[in-house]
Amino acid sequence: MANKSITKQFNEIPFLFRLILQLVFGLLVSGIYRIIRFTETGNILTLVAGIVGLFTGIGNAIFWIVDLVTLIMNDKYTVLAD
Repeated sequence: MANKSITKQFNEIPFLFRLILQLVFGLLVSGIYRIIRFTETGNILTLVAGIVGLFTGIGNAIFWIVDLVTLIMNDKYTVLAD
């Protein structure tokens, strides 16, 4: 079994399940995804976005909507998650 990053494994989960996760738990998933993505890439902007998205009310709401749209359009999170 090849070592895959956690975010790559998350992106390989079936689309419908990820969509349901985003709809129900998107307020948590968005921030946690970005923080884990930071550990994989080292991009400090991704960490800041993850912290803002996880711990602030307006950040949660914004990332919930943005991630829902990008998940539907691109089949993965793309905004501030490189």
